[in-house]
Parts: sequence; structure tokens; C-alpha cells
Amino acid sequence: MSSTTIPLKKKRRLGSKPEVEPSQISPPKDTKKLKRAQDSTSHSQESTGAYSEELEVLKRDGQQDLELHRSECANLRQIMQDIQSAKMSDADDKDEYVANKRMQASLHFVTLKKLNRLSHFRCKAARETTMAGKQRVDSLHLQLQNLLYEVMHLQKEIKKCREFKSKDEDIELVDVDTFYREAPSEIATPHSTKKDPHKQRLARLDWELEQRKRLAEKLKDCQSNTDILAREINTKEEYLDSLQPQLATILQATIPVQEYLSMPIHEIRAQHQTAKLLPRPLYILYVQASAYQEARDSSMSLKIEGDKDAVISAGSASPVIEEESDSDNEESLTQSKRRRKTVGNKLEEKRQKLLAKHPLQVIMTLKFRDGSVLTLTFSYLTSLHIVSVGVDLKLSSAAKTTTVTSDLLSPDRLLSCLHPGDTGLVSPNASNAYQFSKLGMDSMSSYIGKTGHPYRWAQWLAGLDFLPEDSEATKATTAISTSHMESTLKALRSRTRARLALTKQLTSLERNTVPVPAQSVGLFPAKIAARLTSWATITKEDFQALLFMQRSPALELAEDYQHFYLATCSRGSAILKAAVLLSVDYPRCPPHIVIGVTLTGEHNHSNDNDIRDLESELNLHYDELVTEKSHDYLLSNQLQRLLMCFDVYVETRGEGEGAEGPTEFAREKMFIRLTRGRGRSKPYKYNAQYRYFTQR
Repeated sequence: MSSTTIPLKKKRRLGSKPEVEPSQISPPKDTKKLKRAQDSTSHSQESTGAYSEELEVLKRDGQQDLELHRSECANLRQIMQDIQSAKMSDADDKDEYVANKRMQASLHFVTLKKLNRLSHFRCKAARETTMAGKQRVDSLHLQLQNLLYEVMHLQKEIKKCREFKSKDEDIELVDVDTFYREAPSEIATPHSTKKDPHKQRLARLDWELEQRKRLAEKLKDCQSNTDILAREINTKEEYLDSLQPQLATILQATIPVQEYLSMPIHEIRAQHQTAKLLPRPLYILYVQASAYQEARDSSMSLKIEGDKDAVISAGSASPVIEEESDSDNEESLTQSKRRRKTVGNKLEEKRQKLLAKHPLQVIMTLKFRDGSVLTLTFSYLTSLHIVSVGVDLKLSSAAKTTTVTSDLLSPDRLLSCLHPGDTGLVSPNASNAYQFSKLGMDSMSSYIGKTGHPYRWAQWLAGLDFLPEDSEATKATTAISTSHMESTLKALRSRTRARLALTKQLTSLERNTVPVPAQSVGLFPAKIAARLTSWATITKEDFQALLFMQRSPALELAEDYQHFYLATCSRGSAILKAAVLLSVDYPRCPPHIVIGVTLTGEHNHSNDNDIRDLESELNLHYDELVTEKSHDYLLSNQLQRLLMCFDVYVETRGEGEGAEGPTEFAREKMFIRLTRGRGRSKPYKYNAQYRYFTQR
């Protein structure tokens, strides 16, 4: 025991290594050093002959030690059982026997202790091996991360290089052909630049720089010339400005001469200066009226009146001046703040501003031979953007008026309806109605006395033209349009689709072919012997004149705007004529068909119950022919049913009635009963599932 424990303690002291941080030594090097240390330790121990449990662990098999541990435990159990049995027995030598067994048990305990120590060494070796492997993995992971970081850095650098844009890229260079054609050879050097794009780019940039230097010199020369011309212009402007006061003095001195010669040049010049302050509509009116006065009507006179200073101040006002004026009138501002305007006052101010006129007005005076003078005052409403007219008529002393004529010559009615419908009571600008409504004001007619009459011809004279108002009195509203939009569009689509389908059907019927859609083929038997022989359009008079139409309820349905057709069907000697009344609202309103048959006489609804039943089958039970996809082909389905029922009519005619009839009609249909009931009704109803005919 002592020989095994003492070397073990020494080897543990010798084999222990100082702890080293992973950051200081890389894991692979530590692993190699550890192996080298173990190999050197084992080699030194073997050479010295000392005992080492670490070497013993490496030489021993763990599975064998496990089996040895199990056998030692079993032996211990057996020894304990033997000791217990010996103590329970009455043998004389049981004490000696128990002592021997204790010695054996002690040896087994020593073996177990040895195995326990070996297992601890194995665990320690496994942990060291695992730690070495983990360190190696960490080292490789760090190397991988370093490589990834390097790759990422290289990718960023590559991206920067690719996305790099030089300032020369923003320069619009001349094309290559022009460069080689215009650039000198010492800059272009075609023998080297044509093969190397980089050198070519540098050469083009050099040529661009050379051109810009030349243009800069040219710009400098032009600027110097511009300065010289500007100085000359300033000198001439100063000379012309000095002439202005001299000319004004000369014109002022010529005023008496102008009055004596009836040439008011000074007055006309002042009017022209004032005309520049007019709004554009009144300016156009003034210019055109002046031209007409000079060319055609010398008795007409024009002048401009109003406050020129108000127009000039309104046009030259600036926020700075307003701020200065506000600072000068602090006392008035404090008073206005104390007396704040109510909502009613603000609304009234907005109404007054809406009806405000431009400060300048154009006065047109028309003189008549009897001495009467008509004065028209044209004003421009700045917010309403219309021109109004104030009318004033001064009668001569010779003109005498009565009560009736005075009403006719009143300013409000004198120029009313100068053009048809132009009463001057409604604004020609449709947007004015919304402006009045927004401020809760009445219509334009309520303010005629203040604004004047906005005649349409006045707008024309001022160069204004507005869209005419709707002749209907009904006012369009958004709510009505919204509520009817979807339904109207659907009705339009349905009507168009139905008319297109109806056109196809009528084209086919004119060729004596009934076009049955694929969705409705199963509603009729496979074989129908009757054929459509003609299809023609007729008038309302022809429709009403048909013999079998007499006393028919369909006559009350006929209207001029509807469509009328006549179809002729035949089977052998039997002839069927069908008058078709087609409504304009087809297919929502189904066609109405009236029938007359020629077969051993004339048969119609008035003398043949079978014909009446046939018409009922067509006109009352049309809903059976309507499907979702064949709704627009109702006319074709009704005509196909007409041919089918015509076969039933001729094939069952005379059966069970005792009357003689033609035998040319073979019975090709399957009937449950030929007739039924007191009315002897025929089997016009077709059962498509079982393919037989029966009565309703």
C-alpha cells in the first residue's frame, strides 16, 4: 500500500501543470505540448523505473477493470454473508474464522480503492482530452471568423471600387468621332489612345479642359464688351430722362393751342396712361371701343373715371410698408382690438367684398340725333370676374314720355333681351352661384341695383365668354348621380348585350334557321319536322291587318316604337304564320306571339282551342326557356318551341274527334295521352328527361 501511494502523490505534483489562459496560447500548440509532456514523463519514468498510476491507467483496459470491480463487490458481499453466518453459528473457532474473513475483506477494499483511483485518473484524462479538443475547435473557429472578416472587408472594398464615381463622369464630353476630328494630334495621339480606353478618356478630358479655357477667355471678352455697351446705354438713358421734363413743359404750353384746334392730345394721352391701370377685361373694352369710335362712330365718346390712386397704392403695396404703417398706428390697432368684429360683421364684410367693383370704370356715351344721351358705365367685379353695366338715359326736351313708355325706357328694361334670353338678371359665370351660396346670399338679381346688369353682350365686349347655362330648370346634384350610376351602367351593358344577341338571331332567322344555343338544346326533342320557311319585318299597320290578329289582345300592346315580325312555318300541307311583337325592352319583356294555321281551313285563337293553348304555351310559360346563359336567346327558344308544338298540333289533329283529316303527318313524337279533359287539350308540354309530351 505504501509503495503505491507515495509515487502517486509525487507524480500528481510532477504531472500538474500551471493554468494558461486560452488567449495567450493557441489550443493546437497546448495540445502538442501536453502530449510532449506526457510522452517525456512516461519516458523518464520508464527509464528511472518509478511507479506511475497514469501509465498504469493507459495500459489497463477499462472494461476489464469494470468486471474486476463487479467481482470484488460480489466477493465482499459473500464475505459479509459468511461473517454473518459465522456469528450466528455456535462454532468454537468462529472468532478466528471471522478475523480471516476480515483480512480478506480488507484486501478486497484495497482493490476497490485502487480501482476507484484509476477511474478518477481516467476521468481526468478524458476531461483533458476533451478540453484539448474544444480548444482546437475554438482555435479553428477563430481562424474561420478571421477569414470571414477578411472576406467581408475585401467585398466592401470591391463594392466601393465598383460604386466609385469620379467627377469626370458628370462631364458631357464630345463623342469619340468628333474628338478625333477636331482635337489636335498632340492631344488626341490616335496611335496610342485608340487601343487604350483609359488613355483615350484622359485625352478627351484634356481636350475638354482646353476647350473650356478657350470659352472662358471668350466669355471674358464678351463681358468686357457688355460693360462697354452698358455704359453707353446708361449715358443715353440719362440723356433721354433729361428730355422728359422738357417735353412735359412743351406739352403743357401747347394746351391752349390744342383747345383752340379741338385736338385734345393732352387729355387723350392722360386717358391712355390711365387705361394701363384698368383690369384686362375693361382694358380690352376700352381699346376696342376707342378703335371703333375712331373708325366708325364719331358721336360716341369714351372716358375713364375712378380713383387712380387707389389702384396705384393697391398695386405697389408691400408687406414692409404695411408693417410700418401698422407700427405708426398703434393707437388705432389697440382700439380695433378692443372692438372685435362679430361673426355677422365678418360675414357682411365678405359679402361686400364679393360685390366690390374695381376703382376704375369705363364710361361710354352714345348721342342720338334728337339730343338724347345714353350713358353706359362698365364696371368690373373683381371677385365675381364679370363685367356689369349701369344704364342711364337722358331724354331730350323734345322727347315726351307716357306712363307706358316710361316703363319701357326704364334702365332696368331698356336693354333687357338685347340678345335672346339675355335679361341681365343672371350672372353668365356659373361659378358665381356657388360663391353666393357659400356666403348665404340670394341670387344675382337681388343685387342688380348695386352691381349693375351683367349682360352677356357686355362680357363679349370685354373679351369674356362663358359656357351657356343648362336650358332645363332642374339643378344637377351629386346625390342623384351617385344613386343611379351603378344601375344605369348595368342596364346599358345588359341592353347592349341583348341587342347584339338579337342581331345574331335575326340574321340567322332571315336565312330560315332557328339558332338554338347549346345551353337550350336539351329543352327540345332531337327531331323536329316543322321548318321555318320565311322571316320578314312588317310594320305596325301590317301587324294589325293580319286576319288571325282580329280581336287579339296583342293589338293593345302594339306601339309605334316596338318591332314587328312575321314568321312562316310549314310541315307538309300545313302552314303556320306567327306574328311576333318584340318589345324595345327585350328580353326583360318577352316577345308576344300570335298564331294562325292553314290546314283544311283557317285556324286561329278565335275558332280553335288548340291554337289558343299553343299561344298560351309560348307566351305564358316562356320562363321555362330562360337559363342564366341563354337569357338573351329567348326569341330563338320560343320559335324552336313553336316548331315543336306545331309538330304536336298536326300529329295529334283529328285523333279522337271523328273528323277526317290529312294522313300525311306521321306520328314521330311519344305522347302519354293525345287529349285530356273536356277541352281536349293537346300535349304541348315536353318532358326533356323522359322525352315524351304531356298536357299541363
